[in-house]
Amino acid sequence: MTINGQACATSHDAAVVDVVALGESMVTFLPSRPGRLADVPSFERGIGGAESNVACVLAAAGHRVRWIGRVGEDGFGDHLVDAIRSYGVDTSAVCRDPARPTGVYFRTAGDRATDGHEVAYYRAGSAASAMAVENVDLDAVRSGRVLHLSGITAALSEDCLGLMRELTARGPGRRPLVSFDVNHRPGLWREAAGPRVLLDLARGADLVFVGDDEARDAWGLCGARAIRDALPEPDVLVVKQGGGGATVFDSTGDAGAEDATFVPALRVDVVAAVGAGDAFAAGFLSATLRGLPARDRLRHGHLMAAAALTVPGDLGTPPSRGHADRLAALDDGAWERLRLGPGWTEAVTRAAEEVRTP
Repeated sequence: MTINGQACATSHDAAVVDVVALGESMVTFLPSRPGRLADVPSFERGIGGAESNVACVLAAAGHRVRWIGRVGEDGFGDHLVDAIRSYGVDTSAVCRDPARPTGVYFRTAGDRATDGHEVAYYRAGSAASAMAVENVDLDAVRSGRVLHLSGITAALSEDCLGLMRELTARGPGRRPLVSFDVNHRPGLWREAAGPRVLLDLARGADLVFVGDDEARDAWGLCGARAIRDALPEPDVLVVKQGGGGATVFDSTGDAGAEDATFVPALRVDVVAAVGAGDAFAAGFLSATLRGLPARDRLRHGHLMAAAALTVPGDLGTPPSRGHADRLAALDDGAWERLRLGPGWTEAVTRAAEEVRTP
């Protein structure tokens, strides 16, 4: 169908899936060598975007996933849709905008946490920034068991913020489990109200991911317990504590009491610290869809994050489900001794192929 002049899927195309992820995806250009953007002579093209990253990891892990967004009617939009679809993601509800471009960004090879890291975004006025309640197929958006969103979308425009408020509003009627990654990006917000907006959106979600560093910067909260006290509404709250680990607060038990579970992070030989938070969310959501206990949900999050940390781009090859399950089942001592480096997700596959080869 056509919504406000843009081609979009109709709601009857929206078969029920495990997860729908809605948000902006951009073409990303990765440097061919370390150095300042001014000095790098060439770049490799990839894709990036918090919600589409989650969608791609979940699809690669065997789930039925739909990504919904807006891209321009340009070559970069073609590349994004094709690349995301190649992971097994349903892109039938993506809108193509003839009047606005697909967003792109360039980044250096350094860690985001260092002063030497540079990112140059070209997303102002992008097709994604025009997402609104009026031009998004809400039936398709709500067609999953889980709807995954992030705070980045809310910062793109007033229309995007209105859409996010609609999707996180609590009220009568059925809705999917709403998963919300805070993803506080101060540079995207045009006004000081950003942190308050993110807190309000998080309070409307059922499952929230937030880093303790961003909770401190956005809300002045220190420690997992303080964050939970400020966010009592979500049934499940995951506080990511960087290299230390992650804590989940879960009030979905039959007795109504809340459980708090901490799992230390894995030791990882980091190649690039990009995409790890999105991969963690995908791993946690995958384990949630499978009904796994809190410890294993966190462990699967750490394993997916390790897959992203050990590759140069945003998206790593996830471990097979069997491989991940075996690692998640390790005893505490073996888990803490585990160390993962580049290629770890493919090692078991290669070994299996060698065994099958006569």
